[in-house]
Amino acid sequence: MTAETSQTLDRGLRVLKLLADTDHGLTVTELSNKLGVNRTVVYRLLATLEQHALVRRDLGGRARVGLGVLRLGRQVHPLVREAALPALRSLAEDIGATAHLTLVDGADALAVAVVEPTWTDYHVAYRAGFRHALDRGAAGRAILTARQKTADHPGYTLTQGELEAGACGAAAPLVGVSGVEGSVGVVMLADAVPERVGPRVLDAAREVADALR
Repeated sequence: MTAETSQTLDRGLRVLKLLADTDHGLTVTELSNKLGVNRTVVYRLLATLEQHALVRRDLGGRARVGLGVLRLGRQVHPLVREAALPALRSLAEDIGATAHLTLVDGADALAVAVVEPTWTDYHVAYRAGFRHALDRGAAGRAILTARQKTADHPGYTLTQGELEAGACGAAAPLVGVSGVEGSVGVVMLADAVPERVGPRVLDAAREVADALR
């Protein structure tokens, strides 16, 4: 800590990060041990965060991330979209297909940025705000594969006709971006994804991840 930083705020943010990294919540004792502070300090931090709906406690006393974090998270979408647009434009023009940035929103994959190519006679209409289940479509499947961290996976996912008949897709997950879970991909009208598209999508995902770090 430096003279310019707030120890209390730092601890509160660390609490949120710890809670965000667990699916089962943490007790006051567990948080106390992880933070290296006494239980009284943890109680005060949780009470303050609860007032802002950033933390909730269940009947068993385990603390979890609150719905207030989701409201804050929605405001991140425009910032993420702006950072991703240059790479998406380049991808769409290079491949001649609709490029998109998709983020996890609960149990769904949500398209937050879409760029269509300017030179093609036709392409797939794909709008920002479109959502689908994570286990359908290249965008969602790429995210699920990244969660599994499969060592022998090429890094991108290809699908055919899962969201729209006659359309196929390729997507690669965003890797190494703290607090953002998503993928970059393309969707096109074709019988199969051309061989060069997968690696190109992977490069675009890396560009977007670099822009967000």
